Parts: sequence; C-alpha cells; structure tokens
Amino acid sequence: MVKNWHIKGGNSLVLGHKSLLMGILNVTPDSFSDGGSYFSPAAALAHAQIMQSEGADIIDIGGESTRPQAVPVSAAEEQRRILPVIAALSEQKPGLPLSVDTYRAETALAALRAGAHIINDVFGLQKDTAMADIIAATGAGLIIMHTGRERQKHQDPLADQHMFFSRSLEIAAKAGIRPEQIVLDPGFGFAKTAQENITLLRHAVKLQHFGLPLLAGISRKGFLGALSQQELPQQRDVAGAAGAVILRLQGFSLFRVHNIAVNRQALAVADALGPAAASA
Repeated sequence: MVKNWHIKGGNSLVLGHKSLLMGILNVTPDSFSDGGSYFSPAAALAHAQIMQSEGADIIDIGGESTRPQAVPVSAAEEQRRILPVIAALSEQKPGLPLSVDTYRAETALAALRAGAHIINDVFGLQKDTAMADIIAATGAGLIIMHTGRERQKHQDPLADQHMFFSRSLEIAAKAGIRPEQIVLDPGFGFAKTAQENITLLRHAVKLQHFGLPLLAGISRKGFLGALSQQELPQQRDVAGAAGAVILRLQGFSLFRVHNIAVNRQALAVADALGPAAASA
C-alpha cells in the first residue's frame, strides 16, 4: 500500500515503497532507554544529526517520558525542553521532517509554530479535546497511537485496537482532519502484557483494515527484553530490528527506533522483497 502522508507546510512523505525510519530523540532526564543522554539542547542537536547521517527520515522529539510510572511534567516544562531543539533543527535542517511526541494540544501548537511538521499523540486524540482541532487547522501530520492507559480495555487485544482506533478516527473526522494526514500506531508496550504484544506482532496485518499507513514503535520495549533475555534496553536493538522486519512484511511503512543503523540494515532486506511480500 503506497500512500502520500500529508504533513504541515504542504509537504508529503511517500509511504510504502521502502521503510521510513523515525529517530527517537528524548529531551528528558528519565526516559526508559536513554533518559538524560540528550537532555541539553546541544546534545539533542548532535544526536539528531548523527541519526540523520545514519539514515533517519524523520526525527521524533519528546519532552516527557512515557515509560510506565513516569512522573508527568507540566506543559511549560515540556515546551522548555523541546522548543529550542525544534527551532534549531528547523533552521539547521530545513528539509528534515520533525515530529513531536505529545498528548497536549498546547504543546502541539507551540511545536508546530516552532517548525514541527507532525504530532505523535500517544493518547490518540482521546486525552486533550483540543488536539484534533489544532491538527485540522494546521494541516499537520498525525500519528494516532493506541494505548491501554487510563481506560478499560477489551480483553481481546485486536478487538481493543479496532475499538480504540474507531473512536480516534471518529474524533479526527469530526474535527476535519483528512485521512491523508493520519498514520496509525498499535502502541506496543503501552499498558499491554507480553502476550498481548506478541499477539499484536503476529496479527498486526489486520490493522490494514483501516486503509491507513501503519507505524511501529517497538524499539527496545520490555517484552523484547523478555524474549531475547536482554535486561538492558540498549541491548535489545537486534530483537527490535527482528520485530520491525516482521511488521514490515505485514505492511508497516514507518518505524520509530533508537538505533537507526541496525534497523536500516534489517529493513533493507525486507524492502528488497518488494510490495508483494508486505501484502502476502
């Protein structure tokens, strides 16, 4: 499935012919894998440049950790962390698409004004009621991520995906967000058991039912550590790349990852099989 993903500024990304990599840039002191490593703007900018040189197609910037039991920060603190990085990258790398990992409409609007192109909402438009209107008004790209947090889940993980996404897409349509702006992310690791994650990994192709591009954020997740017997998140990149290949062969187009080089190599093999493999 080849699609043009429309993002802010009248730009678009072609999805489907080859895997696109979204490099994770956590401007936080407490993210589960790399918290504190890129907390200063200078360190964040340097890492973004490294990721782009290794083949990152998009940089996804976050100012609040979304790991389990993370302590929330204020919108003001979130913006203090990310806005200088967005502005600097927008100036230094004008052709590089920038995504912002936030569920707050206030932060999303500030980020888009600073130069971001995409909003990655980890609550799928279902937490901040103003988020959908901002996406519609700005024409930003939107990642709707599934989560099991702060709500009652369906006991069947695939049914829960459909229930959640149907609600999010209803909100998007009512706000005037066009389907061409939307990518779906099944939210591996977000209030899901290890078995639920494995079920999603095995049956993720069923999400093509929505007719929208799919993104996987599987990198360094805890269930991969259990499967590969790697306790430290930084030791799970090979397992994550294996998961990415499995999802690519089920039609996923975008991959949100920590280690660009490892995933680029692994996904190049999957891409070589061509579109027929992804729809098989």
